Amino acid sequence: MEGFVPWGELCKHVVRMSVNSALPLCQITEYMDYSSRYQQLAGGLSAMAQAGSPVAVKHFSFRSTLTEGSRHSEGSVVACDSIQENQLFSYPVFYSLQKDSQQEAMLLLHGLNERSWNKYYPWAEYLCRATGKAVVLFPIAYHVNRSPQAWSNPRILQSLLEHRKSLTGNDRSLSFANLALSERLSDRPLRFFTSGRQSFHDVEQLCTAIQQGEHPLFASGSSVDVFAYSIGAFLAQILFLNNPGGLFTHSRLFMFCGGGIFSSMYGCSRSIMDASSYERLYRYYLQEFKLEEAERTAGSELARTFFSMIAPGNLKEKRLQLFQAMEDRVRGISLVNDKVIPYEGVQKALGDELAGQIVELIDLPYDYTHENPFPVGGEKRREVDASFLKIFKSASAFLA
Repeated sequence: MEGFVPWGELCKHVVRMSVNSALPLCQITEYMDYSSRYQQLAGGLSAMAQAGSPVAVKHFSFRSTLTEGSRHSEGSVVACDSIQENQLFSYPVFYSLQKDSQQEAMLLLHGLNERSWNKYYPWAEYLCRATGKAVVLFPIAYHVNRSPQAWSNPRILQSLLEHRKSLTGNDRSLSFANLALSERLSDRPLRFFTSGRQSFHDVEQLCTAIQQGEHPLFASGSSVDVFAYSIGAFLAQILFLNNPGGLFTHSRLFMFCGGGIFSSMYGCSRSIMDASSYERLYRYYLQEFKLEEAERTAGSELARTFFSMIAPGNLKEKRLQLFQAMEDRVRGISLVNDKVIPYEGVQKALGDELAGQIVELIDLPYDYTHENPFPVGGEKRREVDASFLKIFKSASAFLA
């Protein structure tokens, strides 16, 4: 393939960890051409086999047993909750070819309004190589391949875009990329909770299958750790705080660009949601959301855990006690210029002292955003490569 770079040329100065070291037998790259690898994997996962990577990918099917209902707003192509793709879908698992059996899993949880796995492929591959664990890329409800392709099709969305522009005063934060989520959350802000509830139960269902040996890739008793980015970290925190069935009692969590309290998040972005939707969502959960109603639909424990992550004062003592008890099992990295989930929100969620102990605040030597921490194709390619490696080596060392 013209222009194709073999894996050996992408990663230089490989350090092999000994069996007696702190990390398992694996390969950690001291230099990685992240930009090239991103472009290769975005072109198709077959690139791994062609480049001689010791990592392979399998896709597995999943049927969600929980639904939001059958709500449908007349005239809107995106405001329907009875979505077949959301109930029955597939997810990829990156696993090591150097292992005969998989006994350790790592769940990778993505950010809000993602419609593609492309950004996460090099993340998953690196984590798999560096830790030896199988990395499960699991989509949250109505995201990635759990949403109809129409939600990302500009030709289908054009009339809806024009209509929303007329309602929001030609809001410049509105885009084709965030239109579906903006419309759905404006139409019914409770969807943020109910979609999260479905994602929570889906992850519980998946991790139960993995630990009980009911997943075709994993042996019975397999452990499950979590790497969570952005809103995926919010979901992961609720999972760890709630700990359904004791599934996460011994699990580790690494949060990247995440971990903040809801009230400190700023989701207005052309990649996430428009200003009108963000304002509606914020107002709803800070002023209108009723814990009692949520308890009736989701159960008291899950509803109260979610409520505790909305504002700093909500069930504060219980939240801080639970996070303190997880001190040895949770780590994270926040970015100085992250406007979506700033470090101050992490401090409010965890408490200042604990946040300072387990979450590192760093800056990167190039222009970046929360949505795009590792921009591909710019002038500072080497700096991006080094920053990716710094962050993911830290995550891998903790999760190994």
